[in-house]
Amino acid sequence: MISRLGELRRRNSCMVNRVHLFGSLILFCLIFGCVVISQDLRSKVDSSLTFEEVFQNPWAYKGKTVLWGGEIIQTLPQKDDATVIEVLRWPLNWREAPQRTVSFHGKFLVLVKSRLDPSHYKRGKEITVAGEIEGEIQGKEDQRLSDNTYRYPLVLSQELHLWKYYSYPYSSVPAQPGRGEYPHYERFTWY
Repeated sequence: MISRLGELRRRNSCMVNRVHLFGSLILFCLIFGCVVISQDLRSKVDSSLTFEEVFQNPWAYKGKTVLWGGEIIQTLPQKDDATVIEVLRWPLNWREAPQRTVSFHGKFLVLVKSRLDPSHYKRGKEITVAGEIEGEIQGKEDQRLSDNTYRYPLVLSQELHLWKYYSYPYSSVPAQPGRGEYPHYERFTWY
């Protein structure tokens, strides 16, 4: 009987160790698997630099690395196989995903040195970008921009993440206008 009790304790101890190992593995994946910008680039980001400071004088911060995000207003292919994305800026959450707010947080432009498919990077999609400040572009310099009187900070993209949201087949969340092509969703994200 005593040997049987010892055997049960040993099995229980092994199971507890497995549960702790499995739980630690899941926690590790959640913490380090949820960020979308590489650790190397994130270490270069000047987190003390705010959008408002850059907006006041973008040329003073040329070459500084920032991490911004928001909702795509439009994607503009350029003649030199580059793409400019006009973005309505939102603050980022702990996963580096843009968080919609009621107040206006500004707009910025992202310069990508390759041609992106405008059907993927279309109005209403959310993006996160890490890159260097390149200066500014006046809205009147490109008539295709949404605001001719606005002064857009320009970010040269080093890493860009397009957020994709999928809906559950039987969502309990009512339709939310302005969320692109996924009006019925329960914030389930794939990377």
